[in-house]
Amino acid sequence: MVASGLLLGAIFFCVSALVVLSVWKQRKICRTLPPGPTPLPFIGNYLQLNTEQMYDSLMKIGKKYGPVFTVHLGQRTIVVLTGYEAVKEALIDQAEEFSGRGKQATFEWIFKGFGVAFSNGETARQLRRFSITTLRDFGMGKRGIEERIQEEAGFLIEAFRGTKGAAIDPTFFLSRTVSNVISSIVFGDRFEYEDKQFLSLLRMILGSFQFTATSMGQLYEMFSGVMKHLPGPQQQAFKELQGLHDFITEKVRENQATLDPNSPRNFIDSFLIKMQEEKKNPNTDFDMRNLVKTTLSLFFAGTETISTTLRYGFLLLMKHPEVEAKIHEEIDQVIGRIRPPKFEDKAKMPYTEAVIHEIQRFGDVIPMNLPRRVTKDTKFRGYLIPKGTEVFAMLGSVLRDRNFFACPEAFNPQHFLDEKGQFKKSDAFVPFSIGKRYCFGESLARMELFLFLTTILQTFRFQSPLPKEAIDISPKMVGFATIPRTYTMSFLPR
Repeated sequence: MVASGLLLGAIFFCVSALVVLSVWKQRKICRTLPPGPTPLPFIGNYLQLNTEQMYDSLMKIGKKYGPVFTVHLGQRTIVVLTGYEAVKEALIDQAEEFSGRGKQATFEWIFKGFGVAFSNGETARQLRRFSITTLRDFGMGKRGIEERIQEEAGFLIEAFRGTKGAAIDPTFFLSRTVSNVISSIVFGDRFEYEDKQFLSLLRMILGSFQFTATSMGQLYEMFSGVMKHLPGPQQQAFKELQGLHDFITEKVRENQATLDPNSPRNFIDSFLIKMQEEKKNPNTDFDMRNLVKTTLSLFFAGTETISTTLRYGFLLLMKHPEVEAKIHEEIDQVIGRIRPPKFEDKAKMPYTEAVIHEIQRFGDVIPMNLPRRVTKDTKFRGYLIPKGTEVFAMLGSVLRDRNFFACPEAFNPQHFLDEKGQFKKSDAFVPFSIGKRYCFGESLARMELFLFLTTILQTFRFQSPLPKEAIDISPKMVGFATIPRTYTMSFLPR
């Protein structure tokens, strides 16, 4: 009995000490940070946040505390930036200080700080510089990749023709096509559309990407240290990420076995050659871990973000058939019905370009941005943000900034058109982020969006099984990612 009492007393003392330590630590950290809701020990601001609507929860807090505030996701201290001015001041005006990479817990499980997207410091700079140069060597942003996109668009058109006007879910039609473009760069070849392994990879990408938008995905961001050991949907996301990692690893082994250092066939070959050149450097960043995880980053991002944007775009055009009709008219005037669209046609198609920009703005695929981290103690708007503090620069808040977009909650291509109907740029158009960690696949993404959309609309008109009034264009989920609702549609020959 005495022993039991002593044990309970010891446990109570330890828990009390941990609570006191947690409170002291939080108060010490918060002393110089922007204001925000008071956190509780261990759980932080969990009670003030709705994990089913994390983006909206953070924006609601911002209305009370201003465009720069602090929240605690469990034990993680996050400085949140909302609106164009705050995001621009951080990511552009103080680009170096805000250039670190924060933690995206789901992806951290597999990347562990390696690869071009999730590394930091000199490693991130080296991998980014190499990746940009190598992707350019393989035609990204050039004529070569444009022809590859046109070729893939042709395969997609034939796949849509094969549906013969039946109502289909376009999800994997689009992801197969988009993925084959980045696959031709990183792997040196495309997949056949019915390849079972390819379809399995696309399901893994979609599944793990969608998990980050779910309530459980956001809960995992707060309590990953505990939840990674527990059963739940996070384990399925881990399984999918591991499957992708294993596939990339096997691809690297195949390339190693047939590598010709004088004739690189793809991104993997170029990285392997760089590894050989650096093998005597004990501090090199060009090793197998960074090769596999950089390739996985390129394959994942180059597949899902653009296909999700197109999928949302099709839904928006069915909701607004008058917009689709105007694109058809512009295609007929500038391109016609015979020759395939070229990227240079974009300069003569202001309405189509405005629509694509508005699809990206409204769709807002990565609303909370990949987390940043300050690289040193940083003064920002009168506050002192300690080195290593994570930062959420909320891209969605910029894409919906009322100082730049008259009706931010509505889909309206006029946001990107002037009074003469010409395309109008906007500083607040930031779907690829800005600053030193912006998405370096932007040029490829822009080309894909224009060529795929115009090629499809040159050939087809869209039809929903629902009347336009019944089409729901609100997102299915919004967390780290924005996921459009599942729907079916028909592709009818024009």
